Amino acid sequence: MSQVMFSFCLILVVVGMMANATVLWFLGFRLHRNAFSVYILNLAVADFLFLCFQFVFCLLTFIDIFYTISIYIPLFSVAVSIFAYFCGMNILSVISIERCLSVMWPIWYRCQRPKHTSAVMCAFIWALSLLLTLLDGKTCGVPLSSSDMFWCRIFDFAMTVWSAALVVVLCGSNLTLLVRVFCGSRRVSVTRLYVIIVLTVLFFLLFGLPLGIYCLFHKWIGDLHYVQICDFYFVTLFLSCVNSCANPIIYFFVGSIRHRRPQQKTLKLCLQRALQDTAEEEESGERGSLGEPGEL
Repeated sequence: MSQVMFSFCLILVVVGMMANATVLWFLGFRLHRNAFSVYILNLAVADFLFLCFQFVFCLLTFIDIFYTISIYIPLFSVAVSIFAYFCGMNILSVISIERCLSVMWPIWYRCQRPKHTSAVMCAFIWALSLLLTLLDGKTCGVPLSSSDMFWCRIFDFAMTVWSAALVVVLCGSNLTLLVRVFCGSRRVSVTRLYVIIVLTVLFFLLFGLPLGIYCLFHKWIGDLHYVQICDFYFVTLFLSCVNSCANPIIYFFVGSIRHRRPQQKTLKLCLQRALQDTAEEEESGERGSLGEPGEL
């Protein structure tokens, strides 16, 4: 069973890397970027980085299973995976908050929001995630003295509180968004960007979050009380890979949905449609994908 799961996981990771690389190519070099496409670009970078090191992990484990060759998995790959996972979680939370603000206070959002907010927030998230990952490796590294153990527990508690706050933000902002769109007094048109954000958050809560929950429980239960909890690590790792692979598929799938006359579909056109924020911009976005700069 483990052999089949790792073989399938290896194929899934390769497909996810190719899909996220396609998103990076189009958003980085082929399409005009708007406020939310900057976040999507950085989320694709985090997913691609996470999948790259999961590919290394799955490949080494695959060799160990089939050829019984003991291979040491470097801690560096584990640290980078944690860094990419935590960064993606933060970016997804910021996307949800911005989308909620744009719906609740649209005039303030359009007029008062600084132009480079997306780029600044993404740079801050990458720096914060890198700092927390380095601190985690420094305070909770091996071997641990008594003083290091104390600071490691403090740091683990802070990370737990921060992760729980991000989950609350993800659930609360998207619930508010759904209530405002479907139950608000003023009608809000449902665009493809709404659908993408809701689906991406839903997939993260179902497939990506179990890995973070497992790691936190393993730290607090397995280490504090020396109780060996059930080893669901590989299952949660596989689910997290499914989440990272699903994000670009969601973008292209939502962008391919067409309510009007049939038209030739390309990956570039699908991705451009997916990131459109209003129905009025749909036609201009399609023209821009065929050679004119679309007004995203």
